[in-house]
Amino acid sequence: MGDRRVTIDWPTLTRTLRPENSPGFLLWQVTNQWQRRMRATLEPLGLTHVQFVLLAGLAWLEHKEGAVSQARLAQFCKTDAMMTSQVVRTLEKAGLIIRSSSEQDARAKALKVTEAGAERLNQAMPAMLEADAAFFRPLQGGTAEAVAIFRSLLSGQGR
Repeated sequence: MGDRRVTIDWPTLTRTLRPENSPGFLLWQVTNQWQRRMRATLEPLGLTHVQFVLLAGLAWLEHKEGAVSQARLAQFCKTDAMMTSQVVRTLEKAGLIIRSSSEQDARAKALKVTEAGAERLNQAMPAMLEADAAFFRPLQGGTAEAVAIFRSLLSGQGR
């Protein structure tokens, strides 16, 4: 067993794992660094990044559309429905949101940000904006181009 030689396709492996050759691998590395920054920013506020995203998304939708279902929140934030449900329960237990039966659909849950949720969101938003700006500072003002690229990638995923 120890004498068996494994054959690796080195040119393909090199194209796959070298950041300068693989946008996906480079994006993965950047994403990991960005997520570490977001975790460090939100941890003192008692929030995870996904909790922040869902809380902020709920506040936005509530302001723009009124009553918000869990399904609508997941769609808006582009999160998995099951994971959204779990995180929403956690936010509810923390007193940051309220879940109740929807008046429009008995199967759906209507969500609302509580006063405590609004306070936490108001604390988190400036910290997140600062952390985001610091992380993307090396783009030297080119964040609009990065946002356009990310939007293009997101919109192309439906094809």
